[in-house]
Amino acid sequence: MTLPSRKHNRRRRQEPAADHPETVPSPQDRGSVVQASLYRGGFQVSAPATLSETFRQLRDQSDGMAWIGLHRPSEEELLSLAAEFDLHELAVEDAMEAHQRPKLERYGDTLFVVLRAARYLDAQEEVDFGELHVFVGPDFVITVRHGAAPDLSAVRRRMEETPELLALGPEAVLYAILDAVVDGYAPVVAGVQNDIDEIETEVFRGDPAVSRRIYELSREMVEFQRATRPLVGMLHGLMAGFAKYGTDEELQRYLRDVADHVTHTSERVDGFRQALTEILTVNATLVTQQQNAEMRALAEAGFEQNEEIKKISSWAAILFAPTLVGTIYGMNFESMPELSWSFGYPFAIGLMGMVCVSLYVIFKRRDWL
Repeated sequence: MTLPSRKHNRRRRQEPAADHPETVPSPQDRGSVVQASLYRGGFQVSAPATLSETFRQLRDQSDGMAWIGLHRPSEEELLSLAAEFDLHELAVEDAMEAHQRPKLERYGDTLFVVLRAARYLDAQEEVDFGELHVFVGPDFVITVRHGAAPDLSAVRRRMEETPELLALGPEAVLYAILDAVVDGYAPVVAGVQNDIDEIETEVFRGDPAVSRRIYELSREMVEFQRATRPLVGMLHGLMAGFAKYGTDEELQRYLRDVADHVTHTSERVDGFRQALTEILTVNATLVTQQQNAEMRALAEAGFEQNEEIKKISSWAAILFAPTLVGTIYGMNFESMPELSWSFGYPFAIGLMGMVCVSLYVIFKRRDWL
């Protein structure tokens, strides 16, 4: 894939001015248009209030460039842009529907780029992803944004403050957008790194909620990987067309710098996924060890309790024997043996002692005492 060349301008429809009134009904009203500006030689010459006015002024300029920014546009607005700039229907269909994968496609002299921007939300400690569709032609740039990121107003200010870069045309605007998206990954990388450091602390601290946090962050890293990994191939595709399409040398350097940053970010994201996988494994191991330790503690407690029950049961049996003998001889029935025997009392005492000693020896041999 290559950047469109500015050597071949879009064929304009030559129509009478009367056929293009400055104000027309919907869908040419401003609607979802965030900003529409016309530039010549790197400087802004006008900021039309409607799409129809933007189209008319662009037709009247032979060397101008239109930069139209849209946020969640309606189908009618996109169709009007497609009719004016001869956008391919497949690209327009993709722009209408969000949730596209990052890609770079060429339709004639128009380049269609899909980017996934990201921003880190400190309060929620999570990554928010946005989607950006960019149409780049010989004399126009159209951005269709789905989501809060990236902040294209900052990109526009940057380009307007450097007219020498903006004078390079739509290719330079595409570079600035790519650079903004890639630079927006840096705070996300820093935030995720901080989250991983916190997760490691929580894992070894035994926080029970850490498993859920690891899982949620891993899912975000999958999305982050899907956003960054395709950009490497897309930028290499752009660089492959430098010589063929006569891309400005300074712009080539800028795009190479963006490609380096994307490669670095992609490698960091791959490292994050690997680290989270390892942390999840360590957490599972620690949880298993903790469960084993708890089961072992329960088993030891059960064993100790069982030993105590043995001792209590043994002493209860020992004490029960003389109680039984004493109870029987305490009945005092008249016909009961040994009541008139002079050795009856010593015999009863001796029987009690003998039973107690016998039971004690038995329990002692069985380690119950």
